[in-house]
Amino acid sequence: QVQLVESGGGLVQAGGSLRLSCTSSGIIFAWNDMAWYRQGPGKQRELVASLSSGRRSNYADSVKGRFTTSRDDDKNTLYLQMNSLKPEDTAVYYCNVKFRGATYWGQGTQVTVSS
Repeated sequence: QVQLVESGGGLVQAGGSLRLSCTSSGIIFAWNDMAWYRQGPGKQRELVASLSSGRRSNYADSVKGRFTTSRDDDKNTLYLQMNSLKPEDTAVYYCNVKFRGATYWGQGTQVTVSS
């Protein structure tokens, strides 16, 4: 059974930083491409960053230069370092993996950025 568990969200002032973690089980983590999505209030879920098993990363234009995703395959964990946070980054952040034709999501972690 594939499980993704996010943590690290919270309330932070604009300009601050947070690091999110996503711990996985039920997959061979090192073999899989991973991604972070977010869904803000009244908005559709959007891709924030992706990181392939080969360490190739991509970022949404809105977070380039501020967010960095990384992975520790020994710990089966994906990270999202978020710096220079803005109020518009307020959202629930989700970890995502596509495995054997199915898409899996974590429960999400809330990030709130106050102005």
